[in-house]
Amino acid sequence: MIIYKRRDLRFHPLTRYSLPLYRDPSMADSNGSAVDTKSRFVEIYARLKSEILEDPALDYTDDSRQWIDRMLDYNVPGGKLNRGISVIDSYQLLKEGSQLTDDEFFLSSVLGWCIEWLQAYFLVVDDIMDNSHTRRGQPCWFRLPKVGLIAINDGVLLRNHIPRMLKLHFKEKPYYVDLLDLFNEVEFQTASGQMLDLITTHDGEQDLSKYKFPVYQRIVQYKTAYYSFYLPVACALVMSGEKLDNFVEVKNILVEMGTYFQVQDDYLDCFGAPEVIGKIGTDIEDFKCSWLIVQALERANENQMKLLSENYGKSDPACVTKVKAVYNDLNLQSVFAEYEAASYEQLISSIEAQPSKAVQEVLKSFLHKIYKRQK
Repeated sequence: MIIYKRRDLRFHPLTRYSLPLYRDPSMADSNGSAVDTKSRFVEIYARLKSEILEDPALDYTDDSRQWIDRMLDYNVPGGKLNRGISVIDSYQLLKEGSQLTDDEFFLSSVLGWCIEWLQAYFLVVDDIMDNSHTRRGQPCWFRLPKVGLIAINDGVLLRNHIPRMLKLHFKEKPYYVDLLDLFNEVEFQTASGQMLDLITTHDGEQDLSKYKFPVYQRIVQYKTAYYSFYLPVACALVMSGEKLDNFVEVKNILVEMGTYFQVQDDYLDCFGAPEVIGKIGTDIEDFKCSWLIVQALERANENQMKLLSENYGKSDPACVTKVKAVYNDLNLQSVFAEYEAASYEQLISSIEAQPSKAVQEVLKSFLHKIYKRQK
């Protein structure tokens, strides 16, 4: 949590608008109130949106400006914002106790919002491909009246906003090209992971024989781990003046962490309490290439294999119950517990082998946020 002493605002030379002064976390104002990282991060979204709506490269009509305004508000800031805020947190840890200046907080926030924009782009187009109905507790963007498949172009716009923001705020930085390369690379990896997922779980061609751990691992690493775990830390490293080629092992650790996170997600989809995780899991009904079905297929006897083949991917609650019964018979809850303990031990060992204490702290902060999570 970031606390600042005075409640006044000061003109910010880089952003040309008022930002709260950054203060040491130990400092509080006379009323004891605090402004946390998330609050300041959210404030910066409004500024970035305004810059997009006033982009001199485009002569927006009132209708088009209103469309973009509404589209951004509907799709970009509605999630938990963990990926974006992780850039700020990681950059702070890399500075090893030195407080962030206003400029540093703002620039790390811009990179964080670029990740949130990338996430929004992925989700808008992913919902269309999956024919989904809801996202973040509301109808998917393409389901709204008068939106429909215009959402495809909106996804393209969301993706194209990222280099506009990078150009505006980082063009004069020595690491500008490194940032462009990083976002391009991670987008390519994520899109490739989406392709692997789609062709593996193709509608009308349900084939459980494809569901093996190497396939699952590849999908998860490319579709989720790179942009959710590696990208925030990579942004912080680049902004710190580091060359990413020197942090290949750090990337590998973060990708493994992302895999572990997705395994947790798959486990909670089946065994998590809906009132805790905030949703009713549907991986079984959706024929997802889940960690649980992969583990079950590796352990099932002939009769259990028959039950899985006949019932997995069916929306009938009775079919779902039969699949879960096989999971219980195979004691997959214990299998997961063993996997979680082994993964944590291996990750800690790899993290503590890193020569930089600051990098160790960044990696441990990620791991401790997700270890034994319940939602």
